[in-house]
Amino acid sequence: MKSDAEWMELALAEARKGIGRTAPNPPVGSVIVKDDVLLGSGYHHAAGRPHAEREALADVFIRHGNAGARGATAYVTLEPCSTHGRTPPCTDGLIEAGISRVVYATVDRNPSHAGRADSILRDAGIEIASGILKEKADRILLPFFKVKETGLPWIIWKTAMSLDGRITRPPGEGQWLTGPDARLDVQKLRSTVDAILTTGETVRRDHPALTIRVPELLEGRTQPWRVIFTDHPSSLPVDAPLLSDEWRHRTLIRPRSGIAESLRALVRDQGVLSVMIEAGGVFSAAMIGEGLIDEAVIYYAPMLCGGPSPGLAGAGLEPSLKMKDVSFRQLGGDIRISGLVDR
Repeated sequence: MKSDAEWMELALAEARKGIGRTAPNPPVGSVIVKDDVLLGSGYHHAAGRPHAEREALADVFIRHGNAGARGATAYVTLEPCSTHGRTPPCTDGLIEAGISRVVYATVDRNPSHAGRADSILRDAGIEIASGILKEKADRILLPFFKVKETGLPWIIWKTAMSLDGRITRPPGEGQWLTGPDARLDVQKLRSTVDAILTTGETVRRDHPALTIRVPELLEGRTQPWRVIFTDHPSSLPVDAPLLSDEWRHRTLIRPRSGIAESLRALVRDQGVLSVMIEAGGVFSAAMIGEGLIDEAVIYYAPMLCGGPSPGLAGAGLEPSLKMKDVSFRQLGGDIRISGLVDR
């Protein structure tokens, strides 16, 4: 028979399908199992739609009928919600379906839910187990947890640079440092965040679109918000894609001063959980210097460029930031290095 950890791996795979699509809700997955047989699975698709447990129970109903989940075990990547919001409590749905055991990976850090599911489900005669693959579930839920604990979004610094740390090529050589495999990976990364941050300088110099351009990556979501930080909005080119394309209503302009408050407003007003920086070295260094960065993703191209545009530009960081959970991956001729800021 499969272990709880093996079934939870399937629930985690479901949860990953929702990353970048569920804000302001967390991405959660669930599977329903009985007698070592998978009866149904599901994940939270978007805010306002059924949560993962109810998606999985609906799948069981379609496959096995109204009583199909009775006596089964529900595996969920996050403690089931226990309050009525835009959708009814998942604890109620599990009880009504006749689930006999609930296994979840990690406790919900939303104060409205944290720790409440256990007593509700136990009072209904349901067995509870928790902490199964907690670290893997927490990794998926880091943006949601950070928002709940700080009011700030999860912030990823993304950059592409040459081996000597430059983010632009010499004049006349073209725009791209990295190859097509790395650029496709950037599209995938964009599809996991709710907003992309840039600066007026980058908009004026590079005319970026900052959109997801791979159709299958857009399924189930809209384009990310695009936020331009500038103290001189009147100097932005009117024909810049961010101000003139079909997604221009998804572009926000904010002052360079008070960045932290602007980020809190993104959480409060747009329901954002995670953002990514795509900007030059000065803005990136300022964000890192203010302690706002949670994760770094760096694409290294196999070239030496020289030139005046480093990936991080400024007086330096004191002390230097250390990274953890660092991973390396080759993408064509380029190397992708990613890691979390070790606080």
